[in-house]
Amino acid sequence: MRPIFQKLLHTTCLAGLVVLPVAAHAEDDSITSKSAAQSSDSDDGSSSTDAIIVTGSLISRPNAAAAAPVLSVTNEAIKAQAAVNIEEVLNRLPQVAPDSQQGYQDSDGRQRIKLRNLGFERTLVLVDGKRLGTMNGEDVGMIPTALVKRVDVLTGGASAVYGSDAIAGVVNFVMDNNFEGLQLNANYNFYLHNNRNGTAAKTAKSYGFDSASGLSADGGRSDISLIGGTKLLDGRMHVQGYIDYRKASLVRYSDRSTSACQLTQTGDGDLGCTTSTYNEQGYFSPTTGDNAGTVYANDPSNPGSFTPYSSDYAANPYDGYSLQRANQRLNAGGFMTFEISPAATVYFNGMWFRDKSSNPYPARIYSYTAYGSTPYTINCDNSYLSSQQATALCGSAAGTSQSVSSEVRYRFSDVADQDDKYLNSGIRLSSGVRGDLGHTWTYDVGGVWARNRNEYMWAYPNYDRINQAINGCPDGSDSGCIPIDIFGNTTTSTNQAAFDWLLDGQYGHYTNLSNLYDLSGTVQADLGSYGIQSPWASTGVGLAFNVEYREDHLDVTKDANWIEYNGGDAEAHYSQAAWEGMVELQVPIVEDKPWARTLQFNGAYRLSKYTSNPSLFSTFKTEAIWSPISDITLRASFNRAQRAPTVVEQYQAEATSYGNIDTSFNDPCAPTVTTTYDASGNPVTSYGEPAASLEACEATGLDASLYGSTTLLCPDETGCTYKSGGYTVDPETAYTKTLGMVLTPSFLPGLSLSVDRFFIDLDNAIGYNDYTYFTNGCIATGSDFFCSAFVRNADGTLYSDASSNPSTGYIRQGTTNYYKSKSHGWDIQAQYRVDLGAKAGRLDFDFAGSLTTLAGGQDSPILAKYNCVGYYGGSCGQLIPKWMHQFRTTWTGPDDQVTVSLNWRFIGPLTNVTNSGKTSLGWSEGNERSTYYHIPSYNYFDLAVGFRVAKSFGLRFSVNNLFDKDPPVIPNSYSYALSRNNTLGARYDSLGRQVAISTTVDF
Repeated sequence: MRPIFQKLLHTTCLAGLVVLPVAAHAEDDSITSKSAAQSSDSDDGSSSTDAIIVTGSLISRPNAAAAAPVLSVTNEAIKAQAAVNIEEVLNRLPQVAPDSQQGYQDSDGRQRIKLRNLGFERTLVLVDGKRLGTMNGEDVGMIPTALVKRVDVLTGGASAVYGSDAIAGVVNFVMDNNFEGLQLNANYNFYLHNNRNGTAAKTAKSYGFDSASGLSADGGRSDISLIGGTKLLDGRMHVQGYIDYRKASLVRYSDRSTSACQLTQTGDGDLGCTTSTYNEQGYFSPTTGDNAGTVYANDPSNPGSFTPYSSDYAANPYDGYSLQRANQRLNAGGFMTFEISPAATVYFNGMWFRDKSSNPYPARIYSYTAYGSTPYTINCDNSYLSSQQATALCGSAAGTSQSVSSEVRYRFSDVADQDDKYLNSGIRLSSGVRGDLGHTWTYDVGGVWARNRNEYMWAYPNYDRINQAINGCPDGSDSGCIPIDIFGNTTTSTNQAAFDWLLDGQYGHYTNLSNLYDLSGTVQADLGSYGIQSPWASTGVGLAFNVEYREDHLDVTKDANWIEYNGGDAEAHYSQAAWEGMVELQVPIVEDKPWARTLQFNGAYRLSKYTSNPSLFSTFKTEAIWSPISDITLRASFNRAQRAPTVVEQYQAEATSYGNIDTSFNDPCAPTVTTTYDASGNPVTSYGEPAASLEACEATGLDASLYGSTTLLCPDETGCTYKSGGYTVDPETAYTKTLGMVLTPSFLPGLSLSVDRFFIDLDNAIGYNDYTYFTNGCIATGSDFFCSAFVRNADGTLYSDASSNPSTGYIRQGTTNYYKSKSHGWDIQAQYRVDLGAKAGRLDFDFAGSLTTLAGGQDSPILAKYNCVGYYGGSCGQLIPKWMHQFRTTWTGPDDQVTVSLNWRFIGPLTNVTNSGKTSLGWSEGNERSTYYHIPSYNYFDLAVGFRVAKSFGLRFSVNNLFDKDPPVIPNSYSYALSRNNTLGARYDSLGRQVAISTTVDF
């Protein structure tokens, strides 16, 4: 057991022993304050063992007015959406930048939250007011949806209260930890989608690719949970536990007509499909001999013969990719509270999860360039070669014991996909003791230990075994060799077993292990007991002190296979500790006077010392609340915070690794390339002007004589090389301001309306900048700030063997500081209830909208400020529309027997930066697009119907995306959203209509 965890347990036990002697003395004095707390919680059935959870403050005053905007999502709303995981619910909130971690190919599968599009590391996630886990290492999928009482989303800064991580806000999961009885929750949903003959389908068919058509029912997902809880010892002790199993089925790109192929477009040219020379007929090209450079394929109409390769044989490389991953997840855990006396309640909760998912890739024999510079060797007397094929490859040496060096690319048609594998697991334990110390003071001392493990596994088939297998396993082959016929001359295939042999022992393992150790103690008081209060207020000054010690650890390990593929070090260990102290005040100035109903000032100050930085950080907040009359409340807050880089950001900045850039990218100083094939199958290449100017290329260290030289072109199969890491990251400073108004008009009972203006400004912002950031900046400015990221070889090239940890021949990328980042806008919330009478039930209206006025900043002092609101592409990525909202209308029948709920989701329009008219976003005169540059506004409607069949049995039916609206068509989508399915998959419903049936059974 780690020393810090021992401290956590010892501290918790010690706190319990300290308060026991005073328990009897404090019991009588606690009755009044505890009764007040019970009264405030009576609607949800809370007991005296529950803590009052107030998001945004450590001063737990029930019914206190909030100075910062808080959006709450109730358990009923979660059930209405038939959500399998909580990520889906939060992704639909306008304040959340959506992120579908099980819905795109390059994700590691963890589910995280980012408010205001400011990154995971600036959104603090809490469970009952305590940290879920390490920043970036956590997975909110471990939270059981059936036990979530509500989710509070605080969308203003909360760094002074919770720590500097809460720059964009806080997401606090308030759990139902007072459950009694036995409850089964079951949810099954699937997609019912009509595959239309749209743009992607028509384009795919023109390339000879298949496209899904007609009605499909697929993507089944199930979620089954069992919850049990009971009270013991005359209600002073409560225990409960849960287990939750989830499973999702694979949905491939080929299962949707909207992703029939990856659409590409250059300028306003015709749409095309990405194609691959890895195809079922093969790609064979001798590199020596009489026919060197000629490219052949197996002739499908004449087995056993070669025919000149042409683009007609090119394959769809992404048809098997996952729109929805196949995955399985198991969650389990429990909660316990034991009230020793009003002065001491011991609490504990534990959560555990294990999630396994995979991404399929076509089973292939990769080009030799994926392994190095040595071509494959094909024996000229290979028994799988016909005489015609042997002559094509070997010329006059056909049939002899000689061999020929050759390029080989092949995609198997009779072999199951090769899977990239992801295994995420974690455990979170939280325990402590809380209680009342007399009439005035309360305390809460406890801690959290959270451990998350993320393991990623992928492989290349073994190069030497490929050489042996395609030659029929000649003498000297490795034990277990199984021949592979890639020349189409056998009728009985052993390719599956052979491919399994090629992969045996080849999977590389990359593991992230993160640990959080968090000790925290809070004492708070209502100083009114001492007469410390305003003469115009009935409530005294509220005071809270908090001390916290926190350790974050990140351990990264890579096995030998991973290092062989990607280079880098076998191990990396990073840690960071923080000591923090905080004081918070709530000062009511005026309460319930004829001339002012409420006037209150709040403040907090936090000091932080991180081991990763020599400086002492300070964070503070000031807040004001004024209600001139009961109908109107005005509120304002200001937060200043300094945030040190997380251990993950430290790792991303400092640790070095190498890899290859997607082959669609090339050296901007090399000529642009267009390749076609002639009738004989030989490639025909034409060259255009480089993307960068001569001056910019010289700033990258390129000799002027090499400008536009074809020698600069990166290899077709491996691409250019990148180096990640090797940077030093400094802290960032954030300023968060909110101004708002809450209206609860007495002339319209049941209505509540709030409008809040927010400003989040980051200086010296920490962020991950990939090769495109430096490339685009260098092309645009020629500045050393960007162009110095190009580290060229002596011959000017930007490609090296990534596994050799090269010192030159790459473009840099990694986590750095990049000047300023900003997010400004308005949040609007409204709730309204109308009683229709005892026989007609009631109507509830719930609205949440967000108007973003600024999302951008300034990447460096030499670049112009930019605003990405309403735009996508370029440096804006997929960012956020100007306006988004959700509007749910719910009718509840008499005696709550039936509910019908309709939710309207609105997503505002987006325009490509090429048509922005703003040079700061990459617009230039003459380069505007006339096609596929605009995404119109989108309206989705979700319907949910619930029945209370019996007192202990509820049944719900839900349909999300009721009208099965197709997502917008976006060519080159990978450039915007790391997804090749021709849309922004996290923001728009890319799988179509979702149908769900769910039930709750109480025993």
